[in-house]
Amino acid sequence: MKYQLAFLFLILFGAAYAQQKNKDFTPGTLWPDDKGVHINAHGGGLLYKGGIYYWFGEHKIAGGAGNRAMVGVHCYSSKDLYNWKDEGIALSVSEDPANDIAKGCILERPKVVYNAKTKKYVMWFHLELLGQGYKAARAGVATSNKVTGPYTFVKSYRPNAGFQPYYPPGTDKAEILDCAQPKNKSEGFFCRDVPGGQMARDMNVFIDDDGKAYHIFSAEENFTLDVAEMTDDYTGHTGKFSRVYAGHQTEAPAIFKRNGIYYMIGSGTTGWAPNPARWFTAKSIYGPWTYHGNPCVGKGAEITFGGQSTYVLPVTGKKNAFIFIADKWTPKDAIDGRYLWLPITFKGDDIEISWVDKWNLDVFNK
Repeated sequence: MKYQLAFLFLILFGAAYAQQKNKDFTPGTLWPDDKGVHINAHGGGLLYKGGIYYWFGEHKIAGGAGNRAMVGVHCYSSKDLYNWKDEGIALSVSEDPANDIAKGCILERPKVVYNAKTKKYVMWFHLELLGQGYKAARAGVATSNKVTGPYTFVKSYRPNAGFQPYYPPGTDKAEILDCAQPKNKSEGFFCRDVPGGQMARDMNVFIDDDGKAYHIFSAEENFTLDVAEMTDDYTGHTGKFSRVYAGHQTEAPAIFKRNGIYYMIGSGTTGWAPNPARWFTAKSIYGPWTYHGNPCVGKGAEITFGGQSTYVLPVTGKKNAFIFIADKWTPKDAIDGRYLWLPITFKGDDIEISWVDKWNLDVFNK
């Protein structure tokens, strides 16, 4: 009898907890969805459509196995950004071990965009093939007619095979890559990969004001970020791309635009361990990009408050309102990964990110 009462208590407690409405962001804490379960959408990105935000991310399981894709990409929806409804698995991994997205592969940092011409939702992600560690370094793409899915896997590959980089007007001749005489390790990796396409690891997708889409990803063994133009249907690459911060290992790119200036936040490459964030600006999507150091200030800034960038969210309906979104990884128990959502403060065209224990969207009204 006592076990039945305990079980009933858990059901009632869970239901009551799920009915509670969040009114604030509390970075780094457990974040329950509408069922009272911690949101499972790591390395994610957001899409705003029809008055609703959709959050897509890696579905983790407990333990170290959660660092591989055992389930797929999870989707949640929200009207206020504080409270999230579980919409289920948007993209499922395959039970076929020969499939590119086979169960147990590495599928990271999913991002979804909407293509107004094709009326399709397009999901991109970093993909590593089953049993190959981080050797494959591919970009994967899936599409759906419905925002919450199910998404159908289309293909995976290394982008821009056979193409050379685009250089913005005014580029110093010394910066132009010549595969006949690579000047450093990074250029050597680039030239090695030209025939089969460039490596594509940590990534993001950005839609510009004119509707053009760009894929931003770590290439050349993470020594460079590529900013690559995508095809009109958002499911491929055109071959036009530039190299950003070449020779410096950068991952976790998150890009946004304000007042005609492109901003990008990323991190160094220290595996699952946090490191100082870094930020860049450019007047053209292809660059040149200017490095500005660490945007984080205050206690914990030197390790990005324990997190790593994954996305910057423009808050619809509010001016100069951008949220820095980062993951606090827990590789020994992947499902316990936490989310760090923090407001970005602008000082002229410069940015700062400070730690806040508790905050809400009212900060953008000041």
